[in-house]
Amino acid sequence: MDYSKWRYEQQVAEKEARKKAKRTEVKSIKFRVKIDDHDYQTKLNHIKRFLEEGHKVKVTIMFRGREMSYPELGERLLNRVAEDLKGLAVVEMKPELLGRDMNMLLAPAKVSA
Repeated sequence: MDYSKWRYEQQVAEKEARKKAKRTEVKSIKFRVKIDDHDYQTKLNHIKRFLEEGHKVKVTIMFRGREMSYPELGERLLNRVAEDLKGLAVVEMKPELLGRDMNMLLAPAKVSA
């Protein structure tokens, strides 16, 4: 077998592998500290949909003005999100404050079948 034929077969195999590979994106959802319950449920449903599709979700709490004085409110909201998504998601990165934003990363939970 000559090299060019072998190389061609390798390229075809690599192309097939790329086709079958599952690409996961990091989706982003932004919350505010003073979010109403209906808005919270709507955003929670978006997060559920992203996780069911197999994507990771970065949940961000945005602080404005004097809200920066109360980072525990943002952390409480992120913990509430994690609690509501307990069976569906795994917390990959705990809530942490970066500038005026508090971030948390959720990954889809492994389903045992």
